[in-house]
Amino acid sequence: MSKKKSSKKIKKKLFHKYRLVILNEDTFEERLSFKLTRLNVFVLMSISVIVLIAATTILIAFTPLREYIPGYSSTALKKKAVALTYKVDSLENVLTVNERYYESIKKVLHGEISTEEFNKDSIQEEIKLDITQDDLKPTKADSLLREKVEKEDKYNLFETATSKINFVLFPPVNGTISEAYNANKKHYAIDLVVSKDTPVKSTADGTVIFAEWTAETGHVIIVEHSNGLISVYKHNSSLTKQQGDLVKTGEVIAMVGNSGEYSTGTHLHFELWKDGYPINPTNFIDFN
Repeated sequence: MSKKKSSKKIKKKLFHKYRLVILNEDTFEERLSFKLTRLNVFVLMSISVIVLIAATTILIAFTPLREYIPGYSSTALKKKAVALTYKVDSLENVLTVNERYYESIKKVLHGEISTEEFNKDSIQEEIKLDITQDDLKPTKADSLLREKVEKEDKYNLFETATSKINFVLFPPVNGTISEAYNANKKHYAIDLVVSKDTPVKSTADGTVIFAEWTAETGHVIIVEHSNGLISVYKHNSSLTKQQGDLVKTGEVIAMVGNSGEYSTGTHLHFELWKDGYPINPTNFIDFN
C-alpha cells in the first residue's frame, strides 16, 4: 500500500498543473500565461540541453571555429607549417651561399688571398688533350702554324676543343702601366695612368655585383663574367652603373679618377680574378 501511495504521489507531483503568469508590473495586467507540469519542464530542459550540445558540436566540427580551440591542429595548418619549414630551410641555404659569396668579394676588394702562380695553361682547364708518349717531331710547317696560332690566341682567355667561340677580353682603358702585376708584393692588379674622367669600359659581358664607395679604394665597381671570371675597377671618380646592371663588352661603367686613401694619382687600378684567384691582366689584354 505504501508503495502505491508513493507512486501516486510522484505521479501527482509530475502531472500536477501549474500556471505561469506574466504580468505588467505597473498595471498588474496579465500578458501571458502557461499551464505547466513538472514533467513538461523537465522534458523541455532536456530537449534544450540536447539541442545546445548538438548545435555546439556541429559548429565546432564544420566551421573554422574549431581552429581556435587550444591544442587542435588542422590539416591545412600542418601543410602550411611544413611549407614554411621548407622555405625557411631554403632561405637559410641561400643566406649561407650569399655570405660565402660576399666574403669572396671582400677578399677581392682587400686583396686578402694567398699568392699562387697562374698562367694561361692553368686557366684553360677545358682544353685537355690526350698526349701519347711517342716522340713526335714537328715539321717546319707545323712549327710556323703553331707560332701563328699562339700569336692570334694571346688575348683569347677561354677556348674549347669542341666550340668555335672565343672569350676575348676588351681593355678597360688604353694607357701607360705605372705599376705592374706583382703577386709577391700582393699587388694583384695593374695601374694604368690616364687622364681624369677617361671612360672605363667593361672588359667583357657580365653583371655588376658591386658598385660602391670604399674609404681605401674610392669608387669601386666589380663585374662578374662567365667561366668564373671577375674584373675589378678601383679609384674611379664616378660610377655609371649600379649593382645588378647587365653590361656588354666595351660598355662604359665608370670614369677614371683619384679617389680613395690608397690612390697615388689619377689612374685606373684594374684586377682580374679567376675562380677566386688573381691573374695577370697583361697576359690576356693589350693596354697600349
